[in-house]
Amino acid sequence: MTAHHGPPPHGPQPHGPLGPPAYGPLGHGPQSHGPPAFGPTGYNAPGAGPPSQPPPGPPPPPAGYPGHQPWMVSRRRRVFWPVVAVVVMAFLGLAVLGLTVWEVGLAASVFGSLAAFLPLVAVISIYLWIDRWEPEPPGLLWMTLLWGSCIAVPIALVLNTAAELYLRPVAGARLSTILTGSIVAPIVEEAAKGLFLIILVARRGKEFDGIVDGIVYAGLVAIGFAFIENILYLGRAFADEGLEGGIHVFVLRCVLSPFSHPLFTTMIGIAIGVMVRSRRPGRFLLPVLGYLGAALLHGLWNASSFILGVGFFLVYALVMVPIFVLLVILVLWQRSRERRTVATQLPRFVAAGWLAPYEVPVLANMRTRRQWRTLAKIHWGKDGAKAVRTYQVAATELAFLNDRLTRGTVGPEGQQWFHEVASAFHTARQHLATAYPQALPAAAALR
Repeated sequence: MTAHHGPPPHGPQPHGPLGPPAYGPLGHGPQSHGPPAFGPTGYNAPGAGPPSQPPPGPPPPPAGYPGHQPWMVSRRRRVFWPVVAVVVMAFLGLAVLGLTVWEVGLAASVFGSLAAFLPLVAVISIYLWIDRWEPEPPGLLWMTLLWGSCIAVPIALVLNTAAELYLRPVAGARLSTILTGSIVAPIVEEAAKGLFLIILVARRGKEFDGIVDGIVYAGLVAIGFAFIENILYLGRAFADEGLEGGIHVFVLRCVLSPFSHPLFTTMIGIAIGVMVRSRRPGRFLLPVLGYLGAALLHGLWNASSFILGVGFFLVYALVMVPIFVLLVILVLWQRSRERRTVATQLPRFVAAGWLAPYEVPVLANMRTRRQWRTLAKIHWGKDGAKAVRTYQVAATELAFLNDRLTRGTVGPEGQQWFHEVASAFHTARQHLATAYPQALPAAAALR
């Protein structure tokens, strides 16, 4: 694109992985013998039914814990920097839209915006469906889209335009356009999109559990990028060739290839997803390999657009479609792996008294999870369904993080993450048990 064109609960408890001295996943260290002993307020033994109250929550981390900050300082930083980021993104996004209006006119910009919006909802919905087991924080998903549309796009506009202006006196107008589109643009654009994924895994590694998260975040940052790029290209086509030209570009970009940009950047997301679940010394090279794959695939796709006719459709049929099919298979396999993770990790928390045995098969099945939310909505309204959903997500996050801790793919910060996730689980369960006392026992009837 160019401008031109833990620890776990305190209180009475068994000695072992839930007790002192360390934070950490269940399933490590000396195991307790016999049923857990939370006493009269907790869940006491397998098969005894749901707890009258949830187990006591984990205590706060020690004041000297690495990364610990006073509450107000931490809160101010969590609020200040996201606000700054949103303001900067909004400014850059408005600048890009202003440039579009200046270049192609208001009518063409409106046409481009409306046409680019049509595939947006459908494509985003598919990625949100992929993310159903452990939905990512909505604010972070919005930030991902904004990065793609308001940060990556301006970076690409500036660098791609500069490269074409540099190449034009040397290679001529036609060749400079081909070189910029086929070589420079893929390198620049995939780097601009992939940079967000690197920042995310470095700053919010707790949210990045594996390949599915990599696919979701990579897809959304690319969707944001493609949305603005489509506005530019559709607007130019409408301005230069009228409605017929606009429809032609719409079919090529929004009907035949709405997943092209997400497909490219997904190579980076998959590589980072594999990296966070690996302990091999060379795992940090995986994002580089993913980036090279994304840029290569992007370059091949862009080059095919300069070969209208057979060349374009050969690349589409022999490269893009098979890779898309492989991606679908990978997504289905990884979603099945996520289900198995929930099914295998939650029983460890049952043994420790954190939840009741009958909850595991319900939480490990998407159909029964949905039935539980529906049942809650019928009996306790939207708030009841929301409380059940929050509890389901908290339990899933607990299972996923415990899996990572068990595999040893989390660094020292994993202890703090475990504390945060365990606290969230405890809060969600306590709210559900207190506000809707029959919601937890209701799950026992679901199969």
